[in-house]
Amino acid sequence: MKTLSIDIETYSDVPLPKTGVYRYCESPNFEILLFAYSVDNGPVQVVDLACGEMIPPDVKNALEDESVIKWAFNASFERICLSRFLGYPTGEYLDPESWRCSMIWAATMGLPLSLEGVGAVLGLEKQKLAEGKDLIKYFCQPCAPTKSNGGRTRNLPFHAPDKWAMFKKYNIRDVETEMGIQQKLHRFPVPDFVWDEYHLDQEINDRGVRLDMELVKQAIEMDDKSREELTAAIKDITHLENPNSVLQMKQWLSEHGVETDSLDKKAVAELLKDAPEELAEVLTLRQQLAKSSVRKYQAMEKTVCSDGRARGMFQFYGANRTGRFSGRNIQLQNLPQNHLPDLAEARGLVRSGDFDGVKLLYEDVPDTLSQLIRTAFIPREGAKFLVADFSAIEARVIAWFAGETWRQDVFAKGGDIYCASASQMFKVPVEKHGINGHLRQKGKIAELALGYGGSVGALKAMGALDMGLTEDELPALVDAWRQSNPRIVEFWWAVDRAVTEAVRYKHTTTDYGLTFSCRSGMLFITLPSGRNLAYVKPKLGTNKFGGTCITYEGIGSTKKWERLESYGPKFVENIVQATARDILCYAMQTFRNCSVVMHIHDELVIEADPRMSLKAVCEQMGRTPPWAKGLLLRADGYETPFYKKD
Repeated sequence: MKTLSIDIETYSDVPLPKTGVYRYCESPNFEILLFAYSVDNGPVQVVDLACGEMIPPDVKNALEDESVIKWAFNASFERICLSRFLGYPTGEYLDPESWRCSMIWAATMGLPLSLEGVGAVLGLEKQKLAEGKDLIKYFCQPCAPTKSNGGRTRNLPFHAPDKWAMFKKYNIRDVETEMGIQQKLHRFPVPDFVWDEYHLDQEINDRGVRLDMELVKQAIEMDDKSREELTAAIKDITHLENPNSVLQMKQWLSEHGVETDSLDKKAVAELLKDAPEELAEVLTLRQQLAKSSVRKYQAMEKTVCSDGRARGMFQFYGANRTGRFSGRNIQLQNLPQNHLPDLAEARGLVRSGDFDGVKLLYEDVPDTLSQLIRTAFIPREGAKFLVADFSAIEARVIAWFAGETWRQDVFAKGGDIYCASASQMFKVPVEKHGINGHLRQKGKIAELALGYGGSVGALKAMGALDMGLTEDELPALVDAWRQSNPRIVEFWWAVDRAVTEAVRYKHTTTDYGLTFSCRSGMLFITLPSGRNLAYVKPKLGTNKFGGTCITYEGIGSTKKWERLESYGPKFVENIVQATARDILCYAMQTFRNCSVVMHIHDELVIEADPRMSLKAVCEQMGRTPPWAKGLLLRADGYETPFYKKD
C-alpha cells in the first residue's frame, strides 16, 4: 500500500464551526460514523462504523504507517478525528508528515477552499453530492426533541434507513471527488518544500497556545455587568426600549436635533465634536456599549481544549492569491491593540474580578477588556514568550525587487523609512521627534498607501484626511512619492508587460528574479523562493479607462467565484506579500524545534525556555533566505509573561 485516500463522517454534540476540530472531537459523545477509503486509487470502500463494521486491520495500521501517504480534502479534520478514534490523548495527534491535503493542492492553484467549489471549477465528472448538507444536519448533529420523533435528541441509522443508504453514497462520492482533483492537477504537483511548510503549520496548530481561562471567565462576566450598567444609563436618559437599536437611537437623536446616516465608530466620533452635553453623554455611552470585546473571549472559551490550550488557529494557504496564512476560530489576525501603560495591573484587576476597581481606574470598561484580549495568551508554566517581528518587511521586499537603492541604503544604515521617504519627497531632512518631524506622518501615509499603484483614493482610504492632510495636498503627495521611487514605478509596469505578454503570446519571460508563464489555462508567476502564484483562466480584457488589463477567475470580495481584474501594481502587491510570506515561513523553519505557538502577519511568538536568548532569536530571524541575496532584513522583539503588542 502506497497511498490511502480518506473521507469520514462524524457525530459530535459540540458545534464544529464554533469550536474547531480539536475541541469538537474532545466531546465524550464524539464518534466516527462512516469511513470511506481508497487504497492506491482503487475502488472506494465504505466502512459503516455506526452499524458495527470495523476498519480492515491493514487500513487501520496504514494510518500510523509513515511510509503510506494519506490523502484527504481538508486533511487536518481527518487526521485529528482519527487521532481521537485511535485513542490518542489531548495534545497528541497523528504525525502530519505522511499526510497530504487536496484542499491545499487546490489552494496552491488559486482554486476555492471548498470541495464543492473545486469540483465545479475543474468540471469534475464526479461532483460532490448536493444532498449532503441535509444528511449531515440529520446524522452528524444533535436534533431537537419533538413529539413526532419520540423526544430523541439524536438521529441514528435505523431512524431513516433510506437516508443512511444515501449518506454512505455521499461519503463514497467525497473520496471520488477528492481523487478526481488529484487526477486533474497531476501536472502541477505541489513542491516538496511547500508540503514541508504545511507539515510545520500542522505541528504549530497541534501544539496550540495556552489560554489564561481565569482571565477569560472574569472578562466575560465583567463585560456582561458593564453592558447591563451602560444599557441602564442610556435608558435612564433616553427612555428608549432598546438603546442597542440603531433605528431607535437615530430617531432619538433626530428628535434632539442631530441627524446622522450612520452610528459607526467614525460617525459617532464626528458627532461628538460638537454635540451638546446630554447628547454627547449618550453617544459616549453608546460607543462604549458598541465596543464588542467579549466575542474574542467567548471564542476562546469555545475553542479551548481540556488541557487549557487553544488549537487550530491557522489556515495554511488561507489567502488565495498570495498563499499567506489566515485565521481560524479566535482569529488572531485582527486582535485589538493595547495602549494601556499599566497593562499588567489592569490585567490583574480583571483577573481577580474587581469590577469596581477597573471602573474606578479605567472608566471605559469595554475598552479596557478589549485591550486585554492579547494578554489572555500565556506560555506554559515555567516558560516565557519571545515575540519577534520583521521591521517594515513589505517596504524592504519591494525595494529589493525594484532595486530602489536609496531605500536599501536607509535599511542598511538602520534608518526610519518613513522619515527617509518624507525627506526624499520634500527634499528636506526629516527626523522623528526632531527637525521637520511633522513631515514623517506624510511619509508614513504615502509609504502605506502608494507602494502598489495607489493614488488619491488610496491615501483617503488610509485615513489621510483624518490625519490633518487636506484634499488639495493629496495629488502632489502621490506625484512626490512616485518621483522619489522611479524604480518601483518602473517595476509595476515591467510586471504588467511581462504578465500581458505571457497571457497574449504564451511566452515565458524572466525579469526581476521572477518568471512569468502561461500554460494549460493558468498564469504562473514563479517567485524567487521557487513557489508559484497561480491565476485561473487568464484573459486580456479592457478596464474602465479603456486600457488593456488582465482578468482571471478567483474568489472576489463577494466571496463568490467570479472573473477578477488586475494590472501591474496589483500583481506587484501579490508578489511582495507572497515573498514576505515565504520569508516568514523560512524563519519558522529555522525555529522548528523552538516551540512556535503563534504567528500574526510578520510576527512570531515562541514559547521559550527562560534561558533562551531574545537577541539570538532576532538575529536568526533577520537572516536572509539563500534565495534572496542582497535583501536586508531586520527583526525586533521583546520577552513577556503574556502576549501583547509592545
